[in-house]
Amino acid sequence: MGTMTGKERYRTNTQDLDWREELAFENVGQGERQFSTFVGGGLMLAGLMRRSWRGLALTLIGAALVGRGATGHCMLYAAMGTNTNELGRRKVKTADAVKVETTIRIERPPDELYGYWRNFENLPQVMSHLESVEVINERLSHWIVKALPMGGPKVEWDAQIINEVENELIGWRSLRGADVDNAGSVRFKRTDDGKGTELTVTLQYDPPGGRLGTLIAKIFGEDPQQTIERDLQQFKESMEAQTLSK
Repeated sequence: MGTMTGKERYRTNTQDLDWREELAFENVGQGERQFSTFVGGGLMLAGLMRRSWRGLALTLIGAALVGRGATGHCMLYAAMGTNTNELGRRKVKTADAVKVETTIRIERPPDELYGYWRNFENLPQVMSHLESVEVINERLSHWIVKALPMGGPKVEWDAQIINEVENELIGWRSLRGADVDNAGSVRFKRTDDGKGTELTVTLQYDPPGGRLGTLIAKIFGEDPQQTIERDLQQFKESMEAQTLSK
């Protein structure tokens, strides 16, 4: 999964997982995107046919609308805190959410560890409860947790990267329709002596009730904090014992 050039790709209003309403990067609904692309293309064509300042203005406005439709992002909406893309906008619960956080020092530079984590398909090698993560595109991925020996329903979700600063931070959260509402982040901070990385992982999920809630509790273990700490310790030993593959 590639990364864009430049130090900072995109950042939400907060680096913390507070589970309040988040506005996705794609803040324009599908219907608006199609309309913007159609109208923008027409304005660009009209502008290019006029050799005047007015024609230039029409071309620039049309190009902006085409870009709005292609990316699904509107800078004006972002400034106003508006989002018409319902798939990427929702409220999540805070009262019953389970949150675990742990920090560990790894004798590797931040850029190497960031590169490893940025390919989400590597995460099942880090988190013992994951069966697979399939990368869909630059920001979307599909997660499946391991099935229990006694069987049970499949637990899976689509996740979107909502917060990222290259070599420093990756934050993600599940999308609407997930079997389990969840979010996570990993931070990479160079140690004071410059010889390693202070890696902090935060996971938060809203445990459902009933049979699925019992299944999730068993997947994460009786003590999710200990499970994550054990996973990170194994990750540390693995990364320090071998050269990271790019």
